[in-house]
Amino acid sequence: MRLLHQIHSHILTRSSPSSFSISKIIAFCALSPFGNIKYAQKLLFQTPNPTIFSWNSVIRGLSNSQISPTQSFSVFRTLIARGSPNPNTYTIAFVLKACMILPSFLQGQQVHSCVIRRGFSSNSHLQSSLVGFYTKCEEIVLARKVFDEMPERNTIAWSSMISGYAKLDMFSHALDSFVNMQKAGVGPDEVTMASVISACAGLGAPAVGQWAHAYVKKRRIVMDTKLSTALVNMYAKCGCIEKAKQVFDEMPSKDSRAWSSMIIGFAVHGHADDVFSLFAEMEESQVKPNEVAFLGVLLVCVHGQLVSEGRRTWASMLESGIEPSVEHYSCMVDLFCRANLFEEAYKFIGNMPIDPDPAIWRTFLVACKRTKDTVRGEVVGRQLLESEPTNPENYALISSFYAACSEWSKMGDVRKRMHDKGMKTVPGCSSIEVDGFVNEFVLGDWSHPELNGIREVLSDISRRVNSLGYRPDLSGILHNVEDEVKKEGLCEHSERLAIAYGMMKTKAPVVIRVVKNLRVCDDCHEVTKIISAIYEREIVVRDRVRFHRFVGGACSCNDIW
Repeated sequence: MRLLHQIHSHILTRSSPSSFSISKIIAFCALSPFGNIKYAQKLLFQTPNPTIFSWNSVIRGLSNSQISPTQSFSVFRTLIARGSPNPNTYTIAFVLKACMILPSFLQGQQVHSCVIRRGFSSNSHLQSSLVGFYTKCEEIVLARKVFDEMPERNTIAWSSMISGYAKLDMFSHALDSFVNMQKAGVGPDEVTMASVISACAGLGAPAVGQWAHAYVKKRRIVMDTKLSTALVNMYAKCGCIEKAKQVFDEMPSKDSRAWSSMIIGFAVHGHADDVFSLFAEMEESQVKPNEVAFLGVLLVCVHGQLVSEGRRTWASMLESGIEPSVEHYSCMVDLFCRANLFEEAYKFIGNMPIDPDPAIWRTFLVACKRTKDTVRGEVVGRQLLESEPTNPENYALISSFYAACSEWSKMGDVRKRMHDKGMKTVPGCSSIEVDGFVNEFVLGDWSHPELNGIREVLSDISRRVNSLGYRPDLSGILHNVEDEVKKEGLCEHSERLAIAYGMMKTKAPVVIRVVKNLRVCDDCHEVTKIISAIYEREIVVRDRVRFHRFVGGACSCNDIW
């Protein structure tokens, strides 16, 4: 910058400064890693009639700088207020980038308005940027509106839509968009495929995910770190942990996200030894473990009830300078509660430097429910309703807590409050992929087109399971109703329907893979173990907590989940 200052002084004192020379100085200061964005901004406003090139340089530089992308929009507004020179498509593109970094929905909409007023609506590059901006703001309806109005859609626009759908858990829409992208003859890139594979992970659709993996290889799409990590995550979330490890091992270079994805994958599958081994390998490879990697280690400690290892991991994380998140605190509370260290869990919550979030109180309330600790349970219940008075999950959990303690009148009061507020809990939903199609089943929903076949399989399962002396565990149904009604309710659980459908449509050795949105109940867990033995089928269930791999009458979780 010292040399630049000398050049600038020479231009000002020994010659008549031209707009071209000043614009070059501004551009260097704004865009060069050796420049000074503040100096560029000062020089821009001191220049009598700066060119649009100078304005664009400063706007672009501010959108890339660490100062604040908001200043980029501020400079843009100053340009519009002056009325001259007129912004061009590059100006709009640079300021849109700044709005995406924030992201600022209001400011982005103002830029969109400028696009329309200035007659830039037919510019495909700007339209693609607008689609990307709206998906970044999770305004998928507006993104789709801009996308549909585009006369020609490029790879960036398609990728933005697919990514936006995947980000909002609209996985089927993401895959449908990818199919339409192919029909339109637009070739995907590694960014597109990473979003497609993430959608497969969310759906728990391994067949489609494997096809996408093969597609990447066939089209020779660049297998960068982000795409490879998406594949690791997809295979792990679809229950194919061995395939996830294979992809991970084949990666030429691994960043912290790749390592942490593999560690989390092993953790949710309950592979404690693999988690500890991989974490040590990560440290040896000179890649600093991030907060996600530590979370994976804590998760496997929770699932394995490894209290000593969990304490050591917590201490190591603090020593490494990582500030624990709510998820880390929640893991420690869960670890103590599962080990029946309720006093330590309660003290841990009280000593937290941040306010406990509802998830932590729910974890502790589950422990109170298990031990029928009505005193602390009621205190925690009040905390939950104060922090989240409109969340039906809290009311449902408090209701089940009272039911477990046989406090039926209090349970009825909570249920009445839910009813009066119009609250409904999320029903159990399970999905299974067969022949590339994902079938969904909801608790008590018998609307599937192949209903009769599913009923026959369930009837056969019930007959063979009962012949072995099985008796339903009715403790999971916390309603004050007759036992026969409870038994009927258990048979309608969504994972039972999905497993029956998988058995009907596939034959051994095909693995039955089910994804459920809630925790698997104790009775369904026991029945699935028996099914895996008497039918000689491997069944993998991904619930909200972890993976369960049922083989030969046993589960990989060792009945801890």
